[in-house]
Amino acid sequence: MSKIFIGSLLLVLATTAHAHTAAWVKGMYCINGTHVNPPGGYDDNETPVNPLYQLNKTDWWFHHVDKCDEEPPDPGDIVELPAGGSFTVELAHNRGQTNLSFGGRFTSEWPGGGNDSTMLPAAPGECVQDGAMHTYNQSTASGTAFAISYTSNLSEVTPENLAVFTVAYNTPWKRVQDYAVPKNLPPCPAGGCICAWSWAAGICGEPNMYMLPYRCNVTGATSTTPVATAKPPVLCDTDPSKCVSGAKQMFFWHQLEGNNIPDDVTPTYDMNMGFADGAQNDIIGTGNSDTAQTSAANTASPTSSPSGSTSAANVVMPSASNTAISGHTGHTTSSGHRASSTPSGHKASNTHSGHKASHDHKAWRLLKRHATHGNHLGH
Repeated sequence: MSKIFIGSLLLVLATTAHAHTAAWVKGMYCINGTHVNPPGGYDDNETPVNPLYQLNKTDWWFHHVDKCDEEPPDPGDIVELPAGGSFTVELAHNRGQTNLSFGGRFTSEWPGGGNDSTMLPAAPGECVQDGAMHTYNQSTASGTAFAISYTSNLSEVTPENLAVFTVAYNTPWKRVQDYAVPKNLPPCPAGGCICAWSWAAGICGEPNMYMLPYRCNVTGATSTTPVATAKPPVLCDTDPSKCVSGAKQMFFWHQLEGNNIPDDVTPTYDMNMGFADGAQNDIIGTGNSDTAQTSAANTASPTSSPSGSTSAANVVMPSASNTAISGHTGHTTSSGHRASSTPSGHKASNTHSGHKASHDHKAWRLLKRHATHGNHLGH
């Protein structure tokens, strides 16, 4: 590559510090960008990281606003879900910051491709300098999840047949991330299943969400019991008896319509919303099911074998180097709710996109996390 090209590319990738994060893996839709929002080349595609906020359901559902749902993965590409095992994705702000592009030349331990200092606050009590992470430190990262629908047709997916099957607490944080697969997950129909990645970016910026589509397939399945119908999760941090058991929906939040989480609740993929860490083994044909998803257990699945997963790197303490980026200022709430004070003296921040955050931090919940983990980057 020429020095001019490398310089231009680094400038493009640097601007993604103001972007967001997606789970990159072969099998995802719009991995090569879209015809509506050309990425300037497949390798530096950032279309999937655009957040979803205050949109009609026809636009936010599977990222239709950018036509991501109209750009299926390349033929043969599918996310393999080994029953009882795990699969690996790369959480990054741009495809160019993953091993899917440029031979991994612009990757680092972190989603933004930067050094450790980007994961530190510019000043005590502020959000991490990589504003796309939406967090003060690892302990306040809101968690991410994958959900599965037992249909091969994206148009047939509904909130009720799209059940969260795996959760990773305190993510996104590192670039390489493993997700555990329930051991009793049944096989997909002949054309595979549809999966989705979910993240509700609840603090340090605009309260937006993510819903990205993937083609996926369960391998090594030994059970034929179908996944139960998914129900909306509810906040149950003060009363565990209110937690929804069994199959649960992804978070649909801060949109113009179709929400299943109130705007004044900041949802997190953890026990505050009834989600255990790792594989959601309680989603199979039990719990809150009125009816169960139709499973094509007796139909041959796509021929594939489980791929070996790469364990996510252990969390390490980043260096103390601090290089300030764009400043963060105050935020407001919507729906007439008064903003809670931020945890451990943190300053409330606005989004890098210029929108004022319109949510309640539920600060005392974060204070509980800080009491457990401390105001630092690692556990």
